[in-house]
Amino acid sequence: MNVPRCLTIAGSDSGGGAGIQADLKAFAAAGCYGTSAIVALTAQNTVGVTAVQEAPAEFVLAQLDAVFDDIGVDAAKTGMLFSRELIGTVAGYLADHAVPLVVDPVMVASSGAKLLQDDAVDVLVGELFPLATVVTPNWHEAQALASHLRGTVPWTRRELAVAIRDLGARAVVVTGGHGDEPVDHLFDGERHVEIQVPRYEVRATHGAGCTHSATLAALLAHGYSLEDAARGAAEAAAEAVRNGLAEIGAGDGPVDVLNVKERHGDLAGRDAARAARA
Repeated sequence: MNVPRCLTIAGSDSGGGAGIQADLKAFAAAGCYGTSAIVALTAQNTVGVTAVQEAPAEFVLAQLDAVFDDIGVDAAKTGMLFSRELIGTVAGYLADHAVPLVVDPVMVASSGAKLLQDDAVDVLVGELFPLATVVTPNWHEAQALASHLRGTVPWTRRELAVAIRDLGARAVVVTGGHGDEPVDHLFDGERHVEIQVPRYEVRATHGAGCTHSATLAALLAHGYSLEDAARGAAEAAAEAVRNGLAEIGAGDGPVDVLNVKERHGDLAGRDAARAARA
């Protein structure tokens, strides 16, 4: 039995809550072996992003070659890509290395920090969207994409999904974590599917979007249909919020897709049992 191999192409979050770090945890939780190509470093914690450092394009290509040439990739996802040059580099490589691809169009951090430069949106849409199996914007990202390219108008999730697919994506999931109703809306060009998402009032949602898109990629690597993968990703992201670590940091705490608190409790219980036997 071969373990599916998933690649994340994104930025590093020094706080461990989002980005590459969240993706690798989500891959593991979904039963996949995770690899990474880091396109940017962020100085980041639960409060905000204080600095961003791009990786050189040639180093991004070296990472991609290292993964594809030896380990292989059954599915990939992109997250924060930051600049026109990085997006063009990644899109050019993936055009020649076709795999199931989830594009999470990360534009703004939950703290409000900008993670995609203004002049990079057209390249993201024009070069990367057509390669994607599915694009997974949240409510705010979907509105920004549609407004940037079509003007500012009221949008429903259904309308946003149609508009973004019209931009070149094969399928779209507009996630519902930021809207009034906790509903993910999937549109594959033919069917509109609404996926109800449990909403938990936990002050720990940092990394929820990354967890969703990484889990979606992992389930595609396992061979799930797009709808089943989208449903599984919604469930995993919601559960990660429910188990979120609100006590970590002074801001919005990280989600916990691995349920670290339960594992910590198990280890603490074993330590107590050993102490009692001593």
